[in-house]
Amino acid sequence: MTSKICQAIQENRVIEFHYDGHHRKVEPYCHGTSKRGKESVRGYQVAGGSNSRSIPFWRLFTVTKIGDLNLTDETFQGNRPAYNPNDKDLRVHCNI
Repeated sequence: MTSKICQAIQENRVIEFHYDGHHRKVEPYCHGTSKRGKESVRGYQVAGGSNSRSIPFWRLFTVTKIGDLNLTDETFQGNRPAYNPNDKDLRVHCNI
């Protein structure tokens, strides 16, 4: 799954997956290991559901909780406000 996430980041491709009972559509910006040692992806959710927030929003997703990950043909610009390529919450493996 790591290589698929990094491919999506390198190609600025939107990903879709199931997470916490919801289908989500996310622009992935950064992938790495969280301070808690969990493989994670920082993304901007542009569609789908959420238990906690209104769409769109930034979120750190735990990779082990991601199901049915797919790279879409949809691309994004990679210049969302508030994106920090030096994400303080991750030891970065790949990023925009």
